[in-house]
Amino acid sequence: MIFSKELHRNIKVIALDLDGTLTQHKQPLEPANKEALDRLAEKYTLLMVGAGQVMRIWNQLGRMHLDIIGNYGLQYGKYDAEKDDMDIIRDLTFDCDRESIEAKVTMLRRKYGFESFRGDNVEYHPSGCITFPILGTKALQEDKLAFDPDRSRRRAIYEEVKEIFSDYTVFVGGSSSFDMAPGTYDKYHAIDQYCMENGLTHDNVVFIGDDYGMGGNDESVYVSDIPFLAIDDYRDFPKVSSVLL
Repeated sequence: MIFSKELHRNIKVIALDLDGTLTQHKQPLEPANKEALDRLAEKYTLLMVGAGQVMRIWNQLGRMHLDIIGNYGLQYGKYDAEKDDMDIIRDLTFDCDRESIEAKVTMLRRKYGFESFRGDNVEYHPSGCITFPILGTKALQEDKLAFDPDRSRRRAIYEEVKEIFSDYTVFVGGSSSFDMAPGTYDKYHAIDQYCMENGLTHDNVVFIGDDYGMGGNDESVYVSDIPFLAIDDYRDFPKVSSVLL
């Protein structure tokens, strides 16, 4: 749901994506965006909702004093002010059938001419999430950036990949990959669970994210009833978020 001024009065929590929304990919938080977050924190509870692990997100943020949902809801970390540390409250892991996954990815490579790649065929994450790196796990950065800058190549086969990996939630990830989370884990379900655990309704939360197009990992929130503020350049975060002040 697109955020509107009429929804403003109900907002208690600002849920945030990280890469592309607050920072360049896996880069530290810039001073202007840190200042904007500090201003928002005076009025709202801030909650990070990420695709990566909680500790990676927290360190990238400079160990800010906030809670973090990681791995699409598989992880949840609460900031402990007394210890000045992050407590991992939830850390779910799922087994995966690697033989079946390898076979499916190999079939897609053969069908679409992705048979030349560097490194591993598939990347397996400790949580049970997986990545189909079309150019391989050791692809050169310049090759990855040049492969599919507008995501059109991956979106053309996105529905087929979703059907083949029907037991996963599939995202058009990074610059040249498909990312997959077990079952129905995605950012919408993660926020929904957070609301239930904290006595909140969906209209008490606004989400700010950049990856809201087809297959994006913010899309599940964008098409839901949770208010959404879209951002297309992380350097615009202070301006985009100022409507909440």
